[in-house]
Amino acid sequence: MAGGQVKCLSVIGFSLICLKMVASTKTAPKIPTIDQAYSKLSNSITVEWATVPGATGYLLTARDGNAVIETVVASSPGTVTGLKAATLYQITIRSISPAGRSQASPPKQAKTVLAAPILQVSSPSPDSILVQWETVYMATGFSVSIMRANGLGRIWKENTTNTSLTFTSLDAGTLYTIKAYAWNASGTPGDDSTCNQRTGPRAPANIQVSFDSGSLEAYVSWAPTEGAFNYTVMALSDSSRLSCSTTFSSCTISSLQCGTEYLISVLATNDAGSSRSISAVTLRTVACAPGKVTIQEDPPGHLSVVWSSVHLGDYYVAFVKNDNGLEVHCNTSLTQCNFLSECGFTYFISVFAYNKAGQSPLGDVFNYTTAPCCPGDINPVLVSSDRVEIVWSPVRGAELYETKAVDGFSVVECNDTVPACTLSALECDTKYNITVYSFSEVRGSNTSCTSRFITTAPCSPEIKNVSKDAFSMINVYWRSTNDEATYTVTAQGEKGLHRCSSTGESCTLWGLPCGSVFSVTAVAETPAGRSLPSYSVPLETVPCCPASLTVTQVTQSVINVSWTVGTGAQTYVTALESQTGQSKCHTHQNHCLLGCITCGINYAVALKAISATGLTADCGYQSYSSSSCCPLGVKLYRLVPNGIRIYWQASRGSANYSTDLYGSKGIFTCAPSAGLSFCDITEIPCGDVYTVMVSPVAETGLKLTFCPKKIYSGRTNYDPLFKTSPQLNL
Repeated sequence: MAGGQVKCLSVIGFSLICLKMVASTKTAPKIPTIDQAYSKLSNSITVEWATVPGATGYLLTARDGNAVIETVVASSPGTVTGLKAATLYQITIRSISPAGRSQASPPKQAKTVLAAPILQVSSPSPDSILVQWETVYMATGFSVSIMRANGLGRIWKENTTNTSLTFTSLDAGTLYTIKAYAWNASGTPGDDSTCNQRTGPRAPANIQVSFDSGSLEAYVSWAPTEGAFNYTVMALSDSSRLSCSTTFSSCTISSLQCGTEYLISVLATNDAGSSRSISAVTLRTVACAPGKVTIQEDPPGHLSVVWSSVHLGDYYVAFVKNDNGLEVHCNTSLTQCNFLSECGFTYFISVFAYNKAGQSPLGDVFNYTTAPCCPGDINPVLVSSDRVEIVWSPVRGAELYETKAVDGFSVVECNDTVPACTLSALECDTKYNITVYSFSEVRGSNTSCTSRFITTAPCSPEIKNVSKDAFSMINVYWRSTNDEATYTVTAQGEKGLHRCSSTGESCTLWGLPCGSVFSVTAVAETPAGRSLPSYSVPLETVPCCPASLTVTQVTQSVINVSWTVGTGAQTYVTALESQTGQSKCHTHQNHCLLGCITCGINYAVALKAISATGLTADCGYQSYSSSSCCPLGVKLYRLVPNGIRIYWQASRGSANYSTDLYGSKGIFTCAPSAGLSFCDITEIPCGDVYTVMVSPVAETGLKLTFCPKKIYSGRTNYDPLFKTSPQLNL
């Protein structure tokens, strides 16, 4: 296997050797001959030659000293590029075919033309273009031409040995094409440079400025300028610079400052530069709102508004509007205005400055609240000894009312939100200076409110004593410190009211009913009112005497005294008094038995009615005469045929007597003639037992029944029989 590989390699090697030998048998192409070599561009040389048969290409060589530049071209002419301008080159050419390259042709010299100047173009003014360039190597002069880029119009061409040139009298805002080249000492032109340049726009003219004072904006317009791409409006002041840009012929500058003077100019701009308007327009904005506004109300009812002057302000207008919507204003070139004001209003105040540009912006709106109004109809609805209630109508602007009552160094006050006040803990019968101040949180108290004098009701009198005189008059005494007061004393009880009045310190009550209990009070009264009643003092009148009194003879020595009830009396003392003595009893009843009475005597009857508290009423009545004494020695005598004579012995004093004969068959009575001491009764039935009583007869005709009785038996033909024993049938 190893031998096979070597052999193969040998065969291969042999074949290669054979091929090489076959190729080397072809001949190289002929050497071309350069007809001419010339330069049209500064970085290349163009070579022309005759075509070499069989040549598939040509190798051009440019040599400058040690620098060699080669390029392969397909046919004549051919150009070597990448050369240096204004440089002499040795040019050779070789033909190329599949057999190889030919020898180099005889050299031919060619020099590259001058380089194109590098242009710097600008438009220093709307009607000119400045062309500048740097020095070109080996150049002795330059040629520059200009024409409209659109091909219309003439061509300007200038030759110069300088490195700059200005074209004038051009059209503003127009695009021009500029071409320039340099030439050498032999006049051969070099490469040219071409560029386009637009002239600057014309300066804007006919500038109009319209100012909006409300928005502090300026609307600026002008005549359109040829060749301007856009416009910039500038507003310059000492402290600010504002601008706006547009492609149209108007623009609005915003955010202008009040009280500022601006210079307005318009700048037209295109790719060549800009042109500013020849003259600027002066704009004076509205003045700023006046500051340092102070408001004073002095005196009340007069508002003074003062402010500081502002730059560019020609005159001022101050507006004052109250919370009812009423507005007033004043114009002035000064810095102060005066207005009339009313109490209880809030005034909204604004001050504007004016000039030809208009009204200043709205500054701070100040509000000033005047003092609340004073109550003018203070009315006392209740005046007592220690209290005064007053009311008044609500007033504008008052949030609170302060009421003060001043008496010398003493001050009583109350605060409330309602138009009413109750001043308490006052001194009675005292004159107070009462003032109601209106109060608001913003302005405080209105201290100009007028006062009113109100005197409290008089002090309550103090009853010192109540006394009764001999004529049943009640005298009431009191103590008081009131001035010029009238006092009324009232005694009130179940039986009504009783009054007396006086301006002093006592008065007398008349006609109070007996047996009554009264509550006595005193009240003082002045024009300011009535005092509270004094503390009551109880008053009890003496009990009433009984309306009637009756004395009844019970026995010869005992009488019964009875009477009607006396109002207010709890016990009674009854007494009968004569020269012979006195008989008396004390009882809580309305009757009483009195003993030890002597018959036939005149007595003075007295009765005392005594109340529970010991008050005594001495009641006087007519005298009473006790009954005559019972007769003594009563005897009976028979009369024929059926009668009886009753005989007696008269007692002390003169008296009339009555004789009564009581039996089962009837009662028989006889009355003796005046002055006699016997009496006859006839026609009495016999056979009966009779009781005989001889009694004195009172002046009233009342027959007394307490005398002793006798028993008589009516038998015929017998002498009289007198018995003092109990009844006996005979």
